[in-house]
Amino acid sequence: MDLLRGTLDLLILKTLSWEPMHGLAIVRWLETVTHERLQVEEGALYPALHRLEARGWLDATRGYTDAGRRARYYRLTAGGRRQLAAESQKWSEYADMVAAVVATRSTR
Repeated sequence: MDLLRGTLDLLILKTLSWEPMHGLAIVRWLETVTHERLQVEEGALYPALHRLEARGWLDATRGYTDAGRRARYYRLTAGGRRQLAAESQKWSEYADMVAAVVATRSTR
């Protein structure tokens, strides 16, 4: 499923709202929650993570996965939590508008 522009940022922020995760864990969590309907490619994920980090919404630290591989673990900053709240509100309003249009019967 194609993502609307900016949606991936919101999904990443929401995913990291519970705990720090490395990139592959983020992808797997999104796939699990969406029952495999959403596939996030590395070519989209890592630029988004770097963009969110550059904006100050994520911090990254080095660590090791359960399999013993080195990985960067991302976590939300306070600014990231504020951004998540703002983006969630915008998304809810947008979804409500789209739902209203889709549910409207012909007025002609």
